[in-house]
Amino acid sequence: MSIPSGAVGPRTLLASVAMAIILSGACKGAGGADSGAEPAARAPIETPRQVRSFPHDPQAFTQGLVFHQGALYESTGRYGSSDLRRVELETGRVLQKVALEDQYFAEGLALLNGKLYQLTWREGVGFVYGLDMAKQGTFPFTGEGWGITSDGTSLIVSDGSNVLRFLDPATYQEQRTLSVQDGDEYVHQLNELEWVRGEIWANVWHDNRIARIDPASGKVKAWVDLGQIIPTPRPSDGEAVPNGIAYDEATGRLFVTGKLWPQLFEITVAGLGGAAGTDTAAAP
Repeated sequence: MSIPSGAVGPRTLLASVAMAIILSGACKGAGGADSGAEPAARAPIETPRQVRSFPHDPQAFTQGLVFHQGALYESTGRYGSSDLRRVELETGRVLQKVALEDQYFAEGLALLNGKLYQLTWREGVGFVYGLDMAKQGTFPFTGEGWGITSDGTSLIVSDGSNVLRFLDPATYQEQRTLSVQDGDEYVHQLNELEWVRGEIWANVWHDNRIARIDPASGKVKAWVDLGQIIPTPRPSDGEAVPNGIAYDEATGRLFVTGKLWPQLFEITVAGLGGAAGTDTAAAP
């Protein structure tokens, strides 16, 4: 059988149809609307229980919080009033304070190997102290400083993005980065950090929720909603948002507060495990 000039033969037509099907499938598999892929599940939201409250300096613009051997160490921010302080938990009384020079805006605070590491916001420098709060030195870092914690080996820092950086505490060189996601969405504006029973807990700027982050994958495992943990009186400053997480490894207690909050709260979270996750704590 002869085929008229310009006509399409059966084999050519079949090949064209097959190629179209292949290309269509490839496009769908690359994330097209018709791919049929289910979106990744979002992390569940947990409501903590308030155990008790403690007095907290309502002038403290809390940027970092650490609990160690019965005392709170707190980093407070804002230019001209930044400091590092040791605070008596039961009374909120400031036992010791080291003021920063006016050009520094203090940020997060972490404890590692008996040393306190304090970030600054845009100054590209951090400060190192002993537990006696004597300054031992400084360290450089790039970008903005927001939050800092430690997994016992590395320093982990946030810069307001969705990326956490792991730093070598000896050289301050970057070891790796961790992109934080809830389902398919990146979680930006990660702020104050705390290491809690093998997880990274992060305040999110201007959000009542704390993200519980898997340090291996960066996935948010759950959200802790602090919406019902309300200071009294409630500060009128628009920046008086939740910021400050401290974990007592010895007892499993969890503490949270916020910038300019007049109280600091001990909370429990069901299912966390250990003393901090039990349901037998005293009622609020």
